Amino acid sequence: MKIISQATAFGGMQGVFTHESQACKGEMTFAVYVPPKAISEPCPVLWYLSGLTCTHANVMDKGEYRRMASQLGLIIVCPDTSPRGHEVPDELTNWQMGKGAGFYLNATEAPWAEHYQMYDYVTEELPALIAEQFRTDMSRQGIFGHSMGGHGAMTIALKHPNRFKSCSAFAPIVAPSSADWSSGAFEKYLGADRATWRAYDACALVEDGHRFPAFLIDQGKADGFLEDGLRPWLFEDAVKETDIALTLRMHERYDHSYFFISTFMDDHLKWHAERLA
Repeated sequence: MKIISQATAFGGMQGVFTHESQACKGEMTFAVYVPPKAISEPCPVLWYLSGLTCTHANVMDKGEYRRMASQLGLIIVCPDTSPRGHEVPDELTNWQMGKGAGFYLNATEAPWAEHYQMYDYVTEELPALIAEQFRTDMSRQGIFGHSMGGHGAMTIALKHPNRFKSCSAFAPIVAPSSADWSSGAFEKYLGADRATWRAYDACALVEDGHRFPAFLIDQGKADGFLEDGLRPWLFEDAVKETDIALTLRMHERYDHSYFFISTFMDDHLKWHAERLA
């Protein structure tokens, strides 16, 4: 692991690091905020997964999480959204595919499968590195994210209910198998058999019996992607006949941007801290 940058913030440390990833076959970058409490004792870990076109830097620069994370004693880990590098396949004119659009899945189709193993990276490889390098309490983990990252957080939580104690999302893609801006990528990454897509679709996972205790979702009503890409009401319908508790908050005038995310960031950190205590 290499240190790219470190800075003190609210008594803690905001760092950016790189390492050689076996899962993604190349160098990966991630950000970590370590609260001052971690100087004296292990702290719970909260994973933040970013959305389409983003890197680790978007939430680090605009998410405004450090003050509350410092107060609550939360380690915040922000992975990149895809593999990078000249050898990594991409579609330069398609922002919904390739670099910046890994969708937190394990690709099975050429040419994507060699590098686009983001599910294994986020659920196995990077957690092992974080546990080794930082003063963490890995028995207390939560996960959240935005848009494509909200999709990733929800699907990962549903498949790992014994690992994660909390999950929330900002404007998540809850049914990517049928959303306009994700179904095309799913076909390229996973092939034409839509049955294989269900492992990375929150609504389908619930329909197939996967469970997680509770979700918090915040969604802006002025979000331009609401009707075609996000559709949180589909997840609301999916959990109706289950024991999954859903808090879905729809907000007037808010859009898809980090102005929206930063407004409700404190609420999400407190939600997680209560469940990670």
